[in-house]
Amino acid sequence: MNKQEKGDAGEKLACSALKKKGYRIIEQNYRCRYGEIDIIARHKDSLVFIEVRSKTGTSFGSPEESITSGKKQRLISTALDYLNAHGKPDENWRFDFVAVRFKGSPAKHADVEILQNVIN
Repeated sequence: MNKQEKGDAGEKLACSALKKKGYRIIEQNYRCRYGEIDIIARHKDSLVFIEVRSKTGTSFGSPEESITSGKKQRLISTALDYLNAHGKPDENWRFDFVAVRFKGSPAKHADVEILQNVIN
């Protein structure tokens, strides 16, 4: 499984897991000049910006550890761009993170973990 296939499979699994937890997917792969947000969803009373990270092993750290401070800043800037572009500057919003850990070779099974409100 190449990097693009792993990313696509991870996002698909993330969407499925999020829907099971009551999230309503609004948009995927929102791009602007600041960066990209993998998934934008509504969960209860909040708009949620979701970063998905997929890994096949832990040799380069966990999926959560791959979010650098620079990436966090780009996510915040991208989320603010989305809110302003869609006329929702006063909307309740947060960042969630979905870690997808593929198991085996080829990766046929995966653990999916949803972490809420990960960037303050």
